[in-house]
Amino acid sequence: MYLVAIAWLYVALLMAATEATHSQGSVLGAVFTFLLYGLGPVGLVMYLLGTPARRAARRRAEATEASAPLDPDGRGHAPTVAMERTVAAEREEP
Repeated sequence: MYLVAIAWLYVALLMAATEATHSQGSVLGAVFTFLLYGLGPVGLVMYLLGTPARRAARRRAEATEASAPLDPDGRGHAPTVAMERTVAAEREEP
């Protein structure tokens, strides 16, 4: 898949170079040739062909997030800083 995209960009680049060096061509025409015949179609096709992979990655991330434990640091106990603040607030003596 990537080989075809690279080959198409190469052909579009050669078309743009031909446009730029031709006696009736221009550099602006070469830029538009490369954008409209090269980058635009290749970018669109690569985006469309990558949709199933992105969807699968999103589903894997959601499944991992859903199955992740509620313990954020992975140590198996409550965070000590929050506990110390709670206990200190309850022990206030006038």
